[in-house]
Amino acid sequence: MNKSARNTNNKILQADLCYKIQGAIYEVANKYGQGLKERIYQKALAEELEKIDLKFEQQKRINIYSLDSGKVLGTYIPDFVIEDKVVVEIKASSFTTKIDVDQQRSYLRTSIYEIGYLVNFSTPRLYMRRSIYTNDRKQFIALLTRNS
Repeated sequence: MNKSARNTNNKILQADLCYKIQGAIYEVANKYGQGLKERIYQKALAEELEKIDLKFEQQKRINIYSLDSGKVLGTYIPDFVIEDKVVVEIKASSFTTKIDVDQQRSYLRTSIYEIGYLVNFSTPRLYMRRSIYTNDRKQFIALLTRNS
C-alpha cells in the first residue's frame, strides 16, 4: 500500500464511546462466560449499557442504500445501535464465520453508520471485531445530502 492511500490520522473514531462499549462487552463476557443463548447476551449487554448511561436502541431498522443511486434498497436490523453512532451485532455460536464478518462489513458500507462491532460470546475466547467504514468513502452519502 502506498503512503498516500494510508490514513495518517491517528485519532481513533469515537474513541471514548468505543472504549465504553468494549468495556460493557468484556463485562458481559466475564460475568456470563460462553454457552448461553444469543438473546441472553443481548439482554445482559443492554443491562451493562444502561449502567454506564449509554443510549441505545435494540432491533432498530436501518436503511441499506444503493451504492449507485442512493435509493433505499431495504433494511437491516442489528442487535444494537448505540448512541446512534455504533452498530453492534451479537452472535452466540461456537465459531464466527467469514459470512458473519463480511455481512457486517457490507452493512457498514451500505448504511450511514461508520463503526460496527461483531461480537461472538460463545467462541472459546471472546470474539470482538471492530470495523470501520467512514462516510467519506461512501459515494451514496453525497447523493443523500443532494436529495435532502
